[in-house]
Amino acid sequence: MPSEFFNTSEVLEAILETIDEGIHVIDPKGQTIFYNGVAANHDGMKRSEVLGKPLLEAFPSLNHKSSTLLRVIKSEKPIYNYSQSYVNAHGRIIETLNTTLPIYVDGFMIGAIEIAKDYSSLKQLSERLADLESSLKTIKSPEKNTSQKGGLYSFTEILTSDTGFKGLISQGKKAARSSSSVLVYGESGVGKELFVQSIHKDSSRSKEPFIAQNCAALPENLLESLLFGTAKGSYTGAVERQGLFELANGGTLFLDELQSMPIDLQAKLLRVLEDGFIRRIGGTKSVQVDVRIMAAMNIDPKRAVSENRLRPDLFYRLNVLSYELPSLRERTDDIELLTEHFISIFNSKLGLSIKGIDEKTKVFFRKYNWPGNVRELKHTIEFMMNHTEKDMLNLEDLPQFLKKHTHSSSVKILPLREAMIEMETKLITEALHQTNGNVFQASKLLQIPRQTLQYKIKKHI
Repeated sequence: MPSEFFNTSEVLEAILETIDEGIHVIDPKGQTIFYNGVAANHDGMKRSEVLGKPLLEAFPSLNHKSSTLLRVIKSEKPIYNYSQSYVNAHGRIIETLNTTLPIYVDGFMIGAIEIAKDYSSLKQLSERLADLESSLKTIKSPEKNTSQKGGLYSFTEILTSDTGFKGLISQGKKAARSSSSVLVYGESGVGKELFVQSIHKDSSRSKEPFIAQNCAALPENLLESLLFGTAKGSYTGAVERQGLFELANGGTLFLDELQSMPIDLQAKLLRVLEDGFIRRIGGTKSVQVDVRIMAAMNIDPKRAVSENRLRPDLFYRLNVLSYELPSLRERTDDIELLTEHFISIFNSKLGLSIKGIDEKTKVFFRKYNWPGNVRELKHTIEFMMNHTEKDMLNLEDLPQFLKKHTHSSSVKILPLREAMIEMETKLITEALHQTNGNVFQASKLLQIPRQTLQYKIKKHI
């Protein structure tokens, strides 16, 4: 195509969208003027929630001192490789490694640009390796208990008035008497780890280690060496190191987001389930381990099998004891019960004496969808209690992103074209959520070409 057909700003925007790092640009007033898809993915935000908005409105946990972008606007000096931790508008903790620079045109500063790397997975890796060392000391100590800091949850700490959920708890208590593998699935935030910890705590393995690993947190080679350990010399600098299977020997190994584990590694996990032997990476000797495997997934395992994200043979091996935990919107009677519980917890932690929530807030809580489930409810209560000046929480204390939901009680008729775009955007967003942001898998779910989906994401999200 001839160069005269290219618009310079469009080319620049296309380049910034192609870069595999988060790019966030604000003007001198602190308003976002560019925000690429990678940055949105890092921050757990939609682009529409940030673009054209004041920075502190999109990220209310930041202020003029803690925001690197706003600090650069004020000082006009660059900040290099700065580790930043903050809470996004949805209550999720975000960690990035930023380089932030002032932008000059003709000698005048016209804004600031931030190039951000996702620091969360790197930090999780370093913390997990540190946990490994700590676990080694724990297991060698005379009083063998657990590598889980602060103790484990038990069934008595699962609060519910829902009959169906009570039935699941009763089944979980029976599962504690067994050593069979356990598979728990349900939406993020419903309490899957709490449930499996309770099974371990009630079991004969309760005095042995309970070790948890998120399968989505690490790339395949690191996850494999973490699970199975390494033999000296298996790669440059490698030392003899026990893996999580050996560390959990006699106890329980909990694998969260199992569908994120690479298929080849799932085959090795299946072999351990079948014969109880592991071999360290680069090693020649097999070691027998006695480990109970519990796994969790945030999607239906049958769907994961159909999408080739979970091996069918591994699914059938794990499906001996399986439990689907209900979402919070399926047990609305628990919302008030849990709200009171979290208020009590944060009253103690924050030295407050909040009495509860008012009637309008109770009605809103019951009507709201709670996509983040119990975790979202807990973070919402914590936010409200940190910001209220009263002894009774009300709608004014809600986080900004929730306040807009309080005004949606009356039905607004949109023009058909707008309504179709809105519905399309919701479906795309949900498909990306269910596939953890995997555009290819989302396109298969929506049954449209990947290129079409990428175009629609850029246009609407």
